[in-house]
Amino acid sequence: MKFLDQAKVFIRSGDGGAGSVSFRREKYIEFGGPDGGDGGRGGDVWAECVDGLNTLIDYRYAQHFKAPTGVHGMGRNMTGKKSDDKILQVPVGTQIFEEDNETLICDLTEVGQRFQLARGGNGGFGNAHFKSSTNQAPRRANPGQDGIEKWIWLRLKLIADAGLVGLPNAGKSTFLASVTSAKPKIADYPFTTLHPNLGVVRIDQKEFVLADIPGLIEGAHEGVGIGDRFLGHVERTRVLLHLVSAREEDVAHAYKVVRRELDAYGNGLELDQKAEVIALSQTDTLLEDELAEKAAALEAVCGQKPIMLSSATRSGIDDVLRALMRHIQAQRKQEDGPEDPTRWEL
Repeated sequence: MKFLDQAKVFIRSGDGGAGSVSFRREKYIEFGGPDGGDGGRGGDVWAECVDGLNTLIDYRYAQHFKAPTGVHGMGRNMTGKKSDDKILQVPVGTQIFEEDNETLICDLTEVGQRFQLARGGNGGFGNAHFKSSTNQAPRRANPGQDGIEKWIWLRLKLIADAGLVGLPNAGKSTFLASVTSAKPKIADYPFTTLHPNLGVVRIDQKEFVLADIPGLIEGAHEGVGIGDRFLGHVERTRVLLHLVSAREEDVAHAYKVVRRELDAYGNGLELDQKAEVIALSQTDTLLEDELAEKAAALEAVCGQKPIMLSSATRSGIDDVLRALMRHIQAQRKQEDGPEDPTRWEL
């Protein structure tokens, strides 16, 4: 399945059904009077968050979604049926924007969450509605109201506990493949990862979700490279794992480049304020003396001692996962709030 995290679609709610012009016709009833029923309401357009989806690929091949028109009113005071709703099923973490791609309509973050995107038009009144003492045989009825139509943007921001960031070829995909069952593409050239990958990590009988996004380069927040498009996927993470390759000539500069891009991206969500675990990756490619020198340079610029990591030899992997798990558990406790001491009292 291809990954698609943004799609533009057209939606239209159903028109209301027309009211009916009808008169009661029965034997021995000379003046039956009007009995035209009202039209039914048109279908609404809803967005619903469902489980089992992690991409917007369905909206790559179908961009138009229209709810049906309400059933028209009929004689004998029969009101038309409301038509069925049109439901857009989206994955957890989908944001929906107006056509300008800036005005947020809704943010769907939980399975089962629903939002009405367009309300169906009301049905028109039948002629029975217009009967009065001065007009006992009205010969008019209202048409149904028109539905609402517009273009909207769907934008997916993956919900993961931890996010992998770093320059291209920092070993992010290799790390993801070594700690999860995910199978990202791995190769020795920049931008091997063309779309985010998700994997479930298990450590000490606990689990968390890890997201790998394409590598960032200098100027990414301005659209250089491809990583800027996917920075939104780390907005929802609780902690960042910043991998700096030991093969870099200047590890301090490599760290600063990514940090500058995270700081500049902003988007109102201050990625620079997220908890961060630093790891010096691909340590199996250097000698001990060189590693010590680069680790010291990295510690001087980031303010914390980096974890020595090699995905190939699995050295340091458990240390990194436990460090991530500590941050994740701390934030989960914060989000849950203090436990109510009377919760279990009978």
